[in-house]
Amino acid sequence: MPRSDSLVIRILLTALVAFGPLSTDLYLPSLPTLVRVFDTDIAMVQLTLSTFLIGFAVSQLIYGPMSDRFGRRPTLLVGIAVYLVASAVCALATSVEGLIAARFFQALGACCGPVVGRAVVRDVFGRDRAATVLAYMSMAMTLAPAVGPVLGGALMELFGWRSNFILLTGFAVVILVAVWSLLAETNTTRDHEALNPGRMLANYALLLRNRRFIGYVLVVACSYSGIFAFISGSSFLLIGQMHLSPAQYGMSFATVVLGYTLGSLVAGKLSHRWGGARMIRTGTLVSLAGGALGVGLAAAGVLQIASVVAPVFLFILGVGLTLPNATANAVGPYPTMAGLASSLLGFVQMTVAAVVGLAVGHLHSGTAMPLMGAIGLAGLGALLAHRLLVVPVSEQHDPQP
Repeated sequence: MPRSDSLVIRILLTALVAFGPLSTDLYLPSLPTLVRVFDTDIAMVQLTLSTFLIGFAVSQLIYGPMSDRFGRRPTLLVGIAVYLVASAVCALATSVEGLIAARFFQALGACCGPVVGRAVVRDVFGRDRAATVLAYMSMAMTLAPAVGPVLGGALMELFGWRSNFILLTGFAVVILVAVWSLLAETNTTRDHEALNPGRMLANYALLLRNRRFIGYVLVVACSYSGIFAFISGSSFLLIGQMHLSPAQYGMSFATVVLGYTLGSLVAGKLSHRWGGARMIRTGTLVSLAGGALGVGLAAAGVLQIASVVAPVFLFILGVGLTLPNATANAVGPYPTMAGLASSLLGFVQMTVAAVVGLAVGHLHSGTAMPLMGAIGLAGLGALLAHRLLVVPVSEQHDPQP
């Protein structure tokens, strides 16, 4: 097997983290079609996204302690196998209710990738190098949401919506084989009490009593919820309301994702030199500026491709600066329970995003305001979480959060 810090393993970890983005972004161009195919409404089809996030959130609470107890490798193999089966069921769904149920189980498998992947990064690279590695992984991972809607739009036009889930099934087969043959165990300090309910509750309570941890988690949750607001509502606005083709929508989505790529690249270059506090402060300000621009244009009644794409590009550029640093600083101080800390972080992140996605779906009005309002509030929330929860503690104990 290759070394745990080799380029091959970094690529594999990036693919594992991409389970989530691929599972949500690939079929986005198909969402308006699903409304017609299943003879239902936008809010019901949007549940295929929010239910996925709910399943993702719940299972994060289990995968972290599982990987602390049994090891990273066996936990990944179980999760990917669940994902593979559920993806095949999604491809065979004959009703929107069946698709929603299958998406929940698909999420139960998918979330092993980012949870255990982040823990592997912490195992191998430690706290100091983790932010840089996560930033470069995030930059590479943006290929999934950048390519996903473009590829999904092409598959949709050529073969129909089921082809998206057939592709995800094949992806799961490849990753399952790769983990089995390439990834060595990185958890050298197994916690045999990690799955003890009392111990889990005590550890979660320990984390939740840490104001800085809560602050970083809320920064991540608010930042990601802005991204998910766009994921959740953009196809109904750009395809359903503005009549873009699935392929054109995919290109618009890829343009937005470029902002995250740029932000992650800058974070990878400057995080070690600037430090987490400055990167997060800069990133949250940039995201808030993008959200405010989007709200202003929506309030003025401007509805063009540029008036939607440009503000979200700016918002996600800021998220690219913020997310790797906030994630590394949330998980980094807990080497003996990195899996559990990663689980709690992911649970809050996905739960908040699912609520925001549901709100965007139910408030759909044919204008950009529900979408842009959610993104603007997300940017403001991330900024306030850092300023009010992280910075005061850092000034008292550590000038470099």
